Amino acid sequence: MSFEVFIEPGRAERNYWKDLWRYRELFYILSWRDLKVRYKQTIIGVVWSVLRPLLTMMIFTFVFGNIAKFNPPEGIKYAVLVFAGLLPWQFFASGLTEASNSLIGNERLISKVYFPRMIIPAASIITSLVDFFISLALMFLLLIWYGIVPSINIFFLPLFIIMAFFASFGVGLWLTALNVKYRDFKHVVPFLVQLGLYVSPVGFLSDVASKIIPEKFRLLYYLNPMAGVIDGFRWCFFGEKTPIYWSGMFVSLVVIIIFLLIGIRTFRKMEKNFADLI
Repeated sequence: MSFEVFIEPGRAERNYWKDLWRYRELFYILSWRDLKVRYKQTIIGVVWSVLRPLLTMMIFTFVFGNIAKFNPPEGIKYAVLVFAGLLPWQFFASGLTEASNSLIGNERLISKVYFPRMIIPAASIITSLVDFFISLALMFLLLIWYGIVPSINIFFLPLFIIMAFFASFGVGLWLTALNVKYRDFKHVVPFLVQLGLYVSPVGFLSDVASKIIPEKFRLLYYLNPMAGVIDGFRWCFFGEKTPIYWSGMFVSLVVIIIFLLIGIRTFRKMEKNFADLI
C-alpha cells in the first residue's frame, strides 16, 4: 500500500491520530525488529524470559517465605503467589525500561524520516508483552504442578493485562520524552524500577501493607498503579482467597489514566523538537 504525504504547517497536528493508523505497518516492522534484536546472538534466547521471573520468584520465596515468614492464604503455595505478582510487575518494569530508552535507540530513524514518533515506544513495549506471555505460560504450568485450579475470575485477566500495558505505556511516554531532553533520566529509570519492586505487593499481599499503614491512609498505597494491577492478577488466579480492595483498585485505575494523559500530552508537546534534541 502506498500513499502520498503532504508536509505543510499544522497538517501533521491535525492528522496525527490518523497517521498512527496509516503507519501501522511501520509499527509491525519495529516490533518485529525489537524482538529479533533482543534474542539475536544470545546463548539461551527465549529461555531467559522464563529464567528471569523464575529466579526472582525463588529469591522472594526464600526471603519473604522462609526468613520473613509471610504465610500465604490456605491452599496457595507461596511460590505461586509470588509468581502471580511478578507477572504484571516484570511486564510493567520491562516495558517502562524499553519505552524510556526507545527514542534514543532510534536516533537515525527519527532525524531522517517523518512518522508519528509515538509508534516507537509503543512498539518497544510489544517486546515486553511477548516475554509476558511466555511467563504466563509458565504460570499455568506452576498451577498444574501444585494442583491449583484457577478461579473463574481468570476470564477477567485480559482487563488487567490492558491496565498493565497502559501503565507502562503512559509512564514510558513521559519518561522517554524527558530522556531525550535530559539524558540523566536513563539513570533514574533503573532506580525507580528497583524501588518500585519492593514497595509493590510482589513478595506479599497488599493486606500485609494495610496492617502497617493506618486504614485512613490505605488508599494512598494504591497511588502506586501496579498495586491495583497486581491485586487484580492474583484475584483472577485465586479468586476470593486473594480478594481485591475495590476502592484501591479504582484509585490505581485513575492514576493509570492520569499518567497516560500526562504521558501523551508531554510526548506530543516535545515531539516536534525530538529531531533537534536527539
